[in-house]
Amino acid sequence: MKAIIPVAGAGTKLRPLTYTQPKALIPIAGKTILSVIVDQLIDAGVTDFVFVIGYLGEKIQRYIAKTYPDLSYTLVTQNDRRGTGHAIWLTREAVKNEDEVLIVLGDTICDYNVREVLNSSVSQIGVRKVDDPRSFGVAELSSTDRVLKVVEKPIIPKSNMAMVGVYYIKETIELFNALEKHMSSSSAGEEGEYHLTNALEHMIENGINFQAFRVNNWFDCGKKESLLSTNAILLKQMAEEAGLQAPHTYETSVIIPPVSIAEGCKISHSIIGPNVTIGEHTSIESSIIKDSIIGSYAELMEVVLHSSIIGNDAFVRGLSQSLNIGDNTEIDLG
Repeated sequence: MKAIIPVAGAGTKLRPLTYTQPKALIPIAGKTILSVIVDQLIDAGVTDFVFVIGYLGEKIQRYIAKTYPDLSYTLVTQNDRRGTGHAIWLTREAVKNEDEVLIVLGDTICDYNVREVLNSSVSQIGVRKVDDPRSFGVAELSSTDRVLKVVEKPIIPKSNMAMVGVYYIKETIELFNALEKHMSSSSAGEEGEYHLTNALEHMIENGINFQAFRVNNWFDCGKKESLLSTNAILLKQMAEEAGLQAPHTYETSVIIPPVSIAEGCKISHSIIGPNVTIGEHTSIESSIIKDSIIGSYAELMEVVLHSSIIGNDAFVRGLSQSLNIGDNTEIDLG
């Protein structure tokens, strides 16, 4: 069985960070969004992957090769971003000999029992109850959690069960037949995108049984606010799992856990934390930072930051604000 992970999106809601960095490679809780997903699947026994790359795809490719040198994987390129359905359809040759596939969207982190899903006798769709389902694909369920219908971003939802972006498909041939029909029908959405939801609905209409499984937590990392919230939750989980480990120590600074500070960082006369992730070889001097994500090789001096995301190689001095700054940025407001 292969796991398909689409990571071709441009991440427009996280700009300017994503002008130079794929959304899947944004640091979070000491990892990247992509590595959190891949590590979770590897831990569950998944050994073969298909990554759908596109925007800044060469960076995804280099990252996978460096971080997972022994991983068995195939790269499929989506040059035209025409939706998740189109992205999955492009993998048809890579998975043509597979009876079953696992699809995990590359910008969503979920807490669920992966092994239990993979051991299911029927296809599965991950869901979670939301307050306003109009922005999501929605699953209508029976009393036994059988999926009766799926709809992409319904104007008047008949269910508040949003699909979280995890799909275990046991009928691979039927999936790609449904995608082929959807692609050839010219029934793209308003933005010219082909939705995976439409193909799944076609399968359901043809009698294929899907069961819903509820995820414990669902972290949508597509926006700044949700990304920072996810970072805080994962840092807390990591701290609880690590137990009583020695905290980061910097002689002239105070570190308030939970934090993740990568190798090679220089921190002096500062207060860091809680809920801060700092990439490698970053320098921080005379600053106060909390609830933030700082990229690698950044330099911060005399700043007070909260609820901020700072990209790689950024330089910030003399500021007390909430920021969302992309890579290779230089700011001097001293």
